[in-house]
Amino acid sequence: MVSAEPPRSPEDPIALRRARIAHWVGLAKRLGYTLLLLAVILFAVAAIAGFPSALVTATVVALVGACIVLPVPIVMGYGLRAAEREDRAAQARRASGEPPGGRQ
Repeated sequence: MVSAEPPRSPEDPIALRRARIAHWVGLAKRLGYTLLLLAVILFAVAAIAGFPSALVTATVVALVGACIVLPVPIVMGYGLRAAEREDRAAQARRASGEPPGGRQ
């Protein structure tokens, strides 16, 4: 089958922007989940050590940091995957000769 539209080139501004956003989303997720893991480890260490105030403070800071960082990249990751899925569906519709249009 021949597509009505040529495949996107690496210079496609939308593809480049999505790749750039995906890169930053990946970094932010990595940071957020690292903070969450750190909070869990610090909590375990604090529980074993009898909850010294320095470890409790570090646990709370790591947990709050994860709660601040994680929501945005998680939602943006879903959005990026949805946009890619929609692009593949639109390309499949064009290839099969269906009229353009989104889901209804």
